[in-house]
Amino acid sequence: MSELITVILSGGSGTRLWPLSRDLTPKQLLPLVGVRTLLQETALRTAGFERQIGPPILVCSEDHRFIVAEQMREIGVRLRTTVLEPKGRNTAPALAVAALIAARAAGEQPHHRASQESSEPVLLVSPADHVILDTAAFAAAVEAAADAARAGYLVTLGVVPDRPETGYGYIERGTDQGRWSLVDKFVEKPNLATAMRYVESGRYLWNSGMFVCTPSTYLEELERHSNAIYTACVRALGEATVDDDFTRLGSAFLECPSDSIDYAVMEKTTKAAVVPLDAGWSDVGSWSALYDVLEKDADGNVARGDVVLEGCKASYVLSTSRLVAAIGLENFVVIETADAVAVLPRHDAQRIKVVVDRLKSAGRAEVRDSATPAARRAEE
Repeated sequence: MSELITVILSGGSGTRLWPLSRDLTPKQLLPLVGVRTLLQETALRTAGFERQIGPPILVCSEDHRFIVAEQMREIGVRLRTTVLEPKGRNTAPALAVAALIAARAAGEQPHHRASQESSEPVLLVSPADHVILDTAAFAAAVEAAADAARAGYLVTLGVVPDRPETGYGYIERGTDQGRWSLVDKFVEKPNLATAMRYVESGRYLWNSGMFVCTPSTYLEELERHSNAIYTACVRALGEATVDDDFTRLGSAFLECPSDSIDYAVMEKTTKAAVVPLDAGWSDVGSWSALYDVLEKDADGNVARGDVVLEGCKASYVLSTSRLVAAIGLENFVVIETADAVAVLPRHDAQRIKVVVDRLKSAGRAEVRDSATPAARRAEE
């Protein structure tokens, strides 16, 4: 059985979880659901898998290198390397560099398909900021995807929808191959009527942004369909400075086009496959999504920190530095930090990104600087 290597993509900014999530401490570095951060949970998620697990490869910003190293030390995870991006270039280049590193470590030629007898690893590509509640179901889906990956497919994990969601892209399943299917097409975020039709059909899955592939398949398809990304990443890794813990990419990475795995490869390749995932997945992409995965009181409220609620229903109230008292709120989110307070309807949580964009344009420190240590302890 070939080695499974988790590639953790930790480049997200988490702006929709402001004011708790900041540029210097984005959501993946915060303990939003339990005592461990989302990054720590991601790194530990494959610990119970039956297959041979290799040390993860983590890709993150230069700004986050010390906090990432400390969080891995806290949970006893030794990484194969931490790839430091001089500037974020989205997920397609991040995976390209990780695949090149994995291929090199396995002794493979990165741009040629490995033989069936080779020890080429299988890569499990996961953002660092997702929640998965059922790890056994997740492991089963990854095992099915690994089989398809070894057969030469680029496999995405498609979440079985439980509601008509307009905030996610969808994947239409094509020819059934047993535990996985070929991908018929990827579709953009739909309107509500279209989303309802997708869910009712049973043929569509949410696009989770998680992938399983071999390094050679991904790099071949990237070179074929997005050659500028492939070339820049080969150069950037060739120029990299490597020590025991970090791989600092060369300046060629700054010239790399910025694109996602979906746009750069998956929507262009003829080798796309999908495995259904029904494992309590959430990308916790907004305060409303985070509310959905947290335990609630009898009135449907989530209260964290020093909070007093009176007559509130279905609301999420978080305090990190002082007492917050809320009265008569229904379906609201209130987030308090030492330097900012956000109050918004839970059903309209996505609009906080508009506020963050305005604050960034104004050069406000509240969107970059870390929240106080109390903000990180509030969820413990």
